[in-house]
Amino acid sequence: MQTVSKYLIIRNPLGSGLHQEGKRLTKQRLKVLNLFENIGPGNHLSAEEVHLELIASNSKVSLATVYRTLRLLVQMGFLYERELSEGGHRYELLSNDFPDHHHLICIRCGRTEEFESDQVIEAGKNAAKIKGFKLIESSFKVKAICPNCQLHST
Repeated sequence: MQTVSKYLIIRNPLGSGLHQEGKRLTKQRLKVLNLFENIGPGNHLSAEEVHLELIASNSKVSLATVYRTLRLLVQMGFLYERELSEGGHRYELLSNDFPDHHHLICIRCGRTEEFESDQVIEAGKNAAKIKGFKLIESSFKVKAICPNCQLHST
């Protein structure tokens, strides 16, 4: 299935996956997924940021629709939802190119930066092996205060 949008031409299983679940491939759902495909893996957006990006591109979509669509895309395995310490959520495109990556998260503003670490992956492998688990994925979340928030806290 090929669908044309303002962002990218996407060929993916979204349409067939929705159809199998008895849901429709709406313009709003496609626009949300296209936004994440356009910014690429490793970029994290809140629902509010998704909404603002879509409004800036002259898309008529409500914030409630964005929340529902993000939840659906997470359930379908297109997006990953990361819960922040202050209760907010950020979403990123799932990608086989970056299966084991880690996050540095500012506890004040929610800024999220990714990093890779072979040591973290090895620690996960060792812990899984010692406990008899089969490692599927490794991720590590570091909570900190970003440089910008440090400057503005004094």
